[in-house]
Amino acid sequence: MSGLLALLDDVSAIAKATAASVDDVASMAAKAGSKTAGIIIDDAAVTPKYVEGLDASRELSIIWKITRASFFNKLVILLPSLLLLNVYAPWSVTYLLMLGGSYLCFEGAEKVFHALFPHGDKHVEKDMDIGDPLHLEEKRVQGAIKTDFILSAEIMTISFAAIPAASFWLETATLAVVGIAVTIAVYGSVALIVKMDDVGLWMAKNGRSSASQSFGRWLVLAMPKLMKALSIIGTAAMLWVGGSIIIHGLEVTHIWAWPYEAIKALALQLASGMESGTGFIKWLITATLDGVFGLIYGLILITIGTRIVAPIMSRIRLA
Repeated sequence: MSGLLALLDDVSAIAKATAASVDDVASMAAKAGSKTAGIIIDDAAVTPKYVEGLDASRELSIIWKITRASFFNKLVILLPSLLLLNVYAPWSVTYLLMLGGSYLCFEGAEKVFHALFPHGDKHVEKDMDIGDPLHLEEKRVQGAIKTDFILSAEIMTISFAAIPAASFWLETATLAVVGIAVTIAVYGSVALIVKMDDVGLWMAKNGRSSASQSFGRWLVLAMPKLMKALSIIGTAAMLWVGGSIIIHGLEVTHIWAWPYEAIKALALQLASGMESGTGFIKWLITATLDGVFGLIYGLILITIGTRIVAPIMSRIRLA
């Protein structure tokens, strides 16, 4: 009898430890995933463009192909790569993070520049030419998978950097949960966004009441505005996250600590005079200044890319 009680006690202890581990994974995954909000929003805003001009009946199939590739990118390629780097070259994670932050700043600044100074893009115009639908679909899927790999690398690296030091298996489980949850959130949202206008059109035509028909028409009219809002929010978030990564990386690597210290001191000084909401004010000031830094840094990268890197690459191709 005492042996049975001891066994039950051991089982209870294991169950409690397992529950605590699951709770730890969920908590760490939530905190780590929140750091990638900007990229997630931008990913959800960008992906629907890959099904523009294609047969509506193929939209969900295309999104599913991209989703499967996204799972593969995150769980099969990026997750083990990050874990190996953390074991054998932990110093490289910060620099990879800064490289990804540079990409975010570049992309965000490019969108701002394009909005302020609209200009045509022959590659985009060529891509929008329907031509052979099957060939275009394959080309779009390949382009979306490449873009997803870059964004997935950012998401996984930022999430990994945000995970507190823990056991190998806890870090692995947390990163896997983040990868799965983010992929479902992004492409589930994309599927809803892509089909929402079809749902609205069906409701406008087949609604049983005038209210449902009006709601359907509202959905059809609202979707372009929603996409524009998502694009603006995503761009702002990319600049904020990217700028924050670069500023923090410069401080951690002791390359240039002044931006981090100056922004922190200014946010603290401006928020100290507030009677309430000091935490939010500090965050808002810090996020705004991080975003401004990210925009300036991104514009510098655009200048370097167009004035220096592009001409050099052109000469190499011609040689």
